Amino acid sequence: MLVLGLESSCDETGVALYDTEHGLLSHALHSQVAMHADFGGVVPELASRDHIQRALPLTEQVLKAANKTLQDIDGIAYTQGPGLAGALLVGTSIAQSLAFSLKIPSIGVHHLEGHLLAPLLEENPPEFPFVALLVSGGHSQLMRVDGIGQYQLLGDTLDDAAGEAFDKTAKLLGLGYPGGPALAKIALQGKARFTLPRPMLHSKDLNFSFSGLKTAVLTLVNKTKPLDTQAQADIAWEFQEAVTEILTAKCMTALRETGLDNLIVSGGVGANTRLRERLNQATKRKLCKVSYPRLEFCTDNGAMIAFAGAQRLKAMQIEAQDYRFGVRPRWDLAELMTP
Repeated sequence: MLVLGLESSCDETGVALYDTEHGLLSHALHSQVAMHADFGGVVPELASRDHIQRALPLTEQVLKAANKTLQDIDGIAYTQGPGLAGALLVGTSIAQSLAFSLKIPSIGVHHLEGHLLAPLLEENPPEFPFVALLVSGGHSQLMRVDGIGQYQLLGDTLDDAAGEAFDKTAKLLGLGYPGGPALAKIALQGKARFTLPRPMLHSKDLNFSFSGLKTAVLTLVNKTKPLDTQAQADIAWEFQEAVTEILTAKCMTALRETGLDNLIVSGGVGANTRLRERLNQATKRKLCKVSYPRLEFCTDNGAMIAFAGAQRLKAMQIEAQDYRFGVRPRWDLAELMTP
């Protein structure tokens, strides 16, 4: 089955072709970071308009790269939510229009399920079951994954997620947009000079909380003003150490409590070099395995949507479809989980 995947949940337009027999054939991505940088964050209306301009040219690009035509496609997957309503509507309407014109099935994919399954796109994919750390945007969750659609929530964020904390801390430090990568970059020049708390590090559950850490950064910034470049780097270093220590500790506890020895990490924060260093060291000590998607598939992309949609479509018996559509800007991943 050849599936076209469309991702348009926020500020990146992603398109990909995935074949259930031959794997990922081609993919393309356009990032809007440069356009939104002047505003210090994503402007929803601008994001939606840019998706309109990019989606079809990117579709033509991936088809050409794979030496395929629209008539070769067996199904279309698109991000139905969560995300920005206008941005989601662009991808959804294009996907459904194409599916209707080609008389092929289409399926709405949960954005976070796409991230969750992204490591399975790699050459040596992890085997089920595994523990998954999902650290994407406003989500920091630990799950047990026994198969496609077989998810059990182990721990969740009680307030700010790790990605949000990175972005908000970067803003407090006066760094550029997007904040997470900017903070990680300047942290390379930092050293152990300040001390920040590790919220819920020793709690008796697998939940996360990063709001207090962000507040502690604000207090530290106010005490240290005016910030010079070295102070920025030292605070960034300590903040990154705090977040990655918490995430690593929770992952290892989850592996111990589930009795599993296989961990996967997905989502934008999964690209953080320091987090990967800590997890690699911790899992090696405990004789466990850890897997990541390639860096280009940590952030939003069409490949993960094409893959997740292909797995769903392959398992479904679709006889008829009316092609009516809607989007789900708020969509709890728990609705996909095994009761």
